[in-house]
Amino acid sequence: MLETKNPNGFRGFALSSPLNAHIARLGIHTPTPIQDAAIPLALAGHDLIGIAQTGTGKTLAFALPMAMNLKKGSFGIVLAPTRELAVQIEETFAKLQVKTALVIGGVPMHRQVRELRAHPTVIIATPGRLMDHMRSKTVSLSRCAIAVLDEADRMLDMGFAPAIRTILEATPSARQTMMFSATMPKNVVELAESYLIDPERVEVAAPGTPVELIEQEVVVVHKEFKATVLQNVLRENKGSILVFARTRHGARKIAKNIRALEHTACEIHSDRTQAQRKEALHGFKIGKYRVLVATDIAARGIDVKDISLVLNYDVPENPEDYLHRIGRTGRAGAKGRAITLATPEQQKDVSDIERLMQVKIPVNQAGSAKFSASAEPKAFPARQARRNAIANNRRRKPR
Repeated sequence: MLETKNPNGFRGFALSSPLNAHIARLGIHTPTPIQDAAIPLALAGHDLIGIAQTGTGKTLAFALPMAMNLKKGSFGIVLAPTRELAVQIEETFAKLQVKTALVIGGVPMHRQVRELRAHPTVIIATPGRLMDHMRSKTVSLSRCAIAVLDEADRMLDMGFAPAIRTILEATPSARQTMMFSATMPKNVVELAESYLIDPERVEVAAPGTPVELIEQEVVVVHKEFKATVLQNVLRENKGSILVFARTRHGARKIAKNIRALEHTACEIHSDRTQAQRKEALHGFKIGKYRVLVATDIAARGIDVKDISLVLNYDVPENPEDYLHRIGRTGRAGAKGRAITLATPEQQKDVSDIERLMQVKIPVNQAGSAKFSASAEPKAFPARQARRNAIANNRRRKPR
C-alpha cells in the first residue's frame, strides 16, 4: 500500500461524517500521496494542478472535495478524454452517493437530457458530447462552481482544446478549476495559465516517472514473429492480460488470433459501439474474458483490479501513452508487469519512452532480433538456415 504522511487517514481531512462513512464502507482507509496532498487544498477552494502516476487515486482526490464543497443550486463538471474514463469516474461518484449525469457519445441524447434536467450535482462528460448539448441548449453551465479536467494532456492530444476552451468560457469566472494528469506537457501548462487562478501545484512524482512497482521489459522481435511471442506470453503468464494495439484493425486481428488459441478475449476500439465496449470492459472485470485487446482509446479509462500483465503488442505512437498503458497494472500499491514488443527499427521509439521516464527498460535477450535495422533474428535459426542455403545455391550456379 502506498504510504501517506497523514496519520489520521481520511478522517484527518475536513470531510463530513456521511462521506467518511462511505469511504469506510468502500474499504478505503489510507489516502494515497496525491490524495493526501490535493484534498486539503481542493477543500480550501484553491485552483489546482495535480500530477501523479496513473493508478494512484486521482479520481478520489477531486471527487471527495467536489462532494463536500458543491452546494445546492450549483454543480460541478468533470471532463474526460474517453467514454471509458468518464464511466469510471461516474462509478466513483456513485459509490459516494453523489447524483450525476453521464454525458458521453454512443448513448442517445434524450436519455442524457433527462439526467441533465434532474439537477445533478456533478456532470461527467467527454468534451465533444457536452458541446453537442450546449449547442442544443439542453445544458447551461452558468451555475458551474467547480470544473475538473482529468487527463488534460490526453484531451489536448485528441484535439479537444477548442471544445475545452468553449466549455470553460461558458462557466462563471469565479469557479474553482482543477487539472489532473500523469504528464504535464507545454500545451497543458498554457491551458492552465489561461484558466486557472494562482493554482497550487501538487506533484507526487516527476512527469514521466513510471510506477515503481511495475516490472518492465522490451522484447525486440521482427514483426512476422509477434504472433508467436504473443502465444508464448499467453501460455507463460497466468491471470488477466491487457493487450494494446496501435490501430483498430490490429486490435480486431489480435483478438481473433487469441480466440483461435482458445483463450477468451474481447476488444475495445472506435469501431465498437458503446454497448459493446461496456460489455467488453464488464466481462473483463468479472473474468468472463481473460484478455482484453484495446487501442489507446482505453489506455486511460480502464480501472480493473489485478491485471497481471500489460502487453504492448505495438509500441505506442506517443511516449506519454506508454505511461498510461502500463499504468493499468500495478495499481493501488500492487505489483504489476509490462512487456513491450518492439521491432528492430523502433529503437528510437523505445529510447523516447526511456528519455521521458528517465529509466532504462531492460531488453529481453530471448527476443528474435536486436535493435539494429540490419539485425538478423537470433531465436529463429531455421529462418537463417534457409537464407544461407539460398545464398549457397546462388553461389554454386554457373555463370
